[in-house]
Amino acid sequence: MELLWQQIINGLVLGSMYALIALGYTMVYGILNLINFAHGDVLMVGALTALSTILFLQPIFVGAPGWLLLLVGVLVAIPVCIVVSLIIERVAYRPLRNAPRLAPLITAIGVSILLQTFAMIVWGRNFLTFPTLLDDRPIEIFGATITTTRALVIGTSAVIMIALMVLVNRTKLGRAMRATAENPRVAGLMGVNPNYVIALTFAIGAGLAAVAGVMWAATYSTAHFFMGFTPGLKAFTAAVLGGIGNIPGAMVGGLLLGLIEALGAGYIGDLTNGILGSHYQDIFAFLVLVGVLIFRPSGLLGERVADRA
Repeated sequence: MELLWQQIINGLVLGSMYALIALGYTMVYGILNLINFAHGDVLMVGALTALSTILFLQPIFVGAPGWLLLLVGVLVAIPVCIVVSLIIERVAYRPLRNAPRLAPLITAIGVSILLQTFAMIVWGRNFLTFPTLLDDRPIEIFGATITTTRALVIGTSAVIMIALMVLVNRTKLGRAMRATAENPRVAGLMGVNPNYVIALTFAIGAGLAAVAGVMWAATYSTAHFFMGFTPGLKAFTAAVLGGIGNIPGAMVGGLLLGLIEALGAGYIGDLTNGILGSHYQDIFAFLVLVGVLIFRPSGLLGERVADRA
């Protein structure tokens, strides 16, 4: 039972970060039918920006609480990621809205490579150590252990996801986002500015990616120019698993993917004497994804809908 609880905790930590990133994918896809493959690299920019901010402030404010430095790092990373994402939307994606679907996809891959190259020039090629800023003494829960950083990841992710659901379902902006996703032309006739709504959607997704990037770097104590690729790919997988374009589906898909990876690495790794352990945990996630796409191509919570006009 201790192993089960430990793997569940590990899976919730990993899944919480996947879910935050997947929300950015699914929100953009829901409105534009666009897969923003540069989204994972926005996460990377957020993590490295927060790291640079923290390293800059530490010698100036000696003795400052670690949680305060971490909070400042996040608050700096969010607007930087929002600006980067808005520039990407305005320069790379907006001119291609009416182009064949393959053109924005290729552009997204190009933007991803561009961001990685820019980050490599600014921060270098080497792995950078993200400082431990919180008291990470292990806390015991049902025989399993969790650190303060990992508990904060789960709690913060839950609060953000609940707030996003309230925003989408209970506010005027949320209604505008849903109207634009349904039909941007008709939404424009009803007084909604589609360009404004789309830009805000990119901004919200970038903010979530920035928070997830700092969480990822703080959890694994490292940051580098290529760190956004794997989380971005896994988060896209989570969005497809839950139902691309479906916000609750992105949350469920992210959490489920994290649990599948953790439980698969823990239990199947033991059964195979470590041959299929943590280094092969991607296998379990993608096997489940293939199964879901075979038997339910729209995803777990996705709906079969006709193409909009």
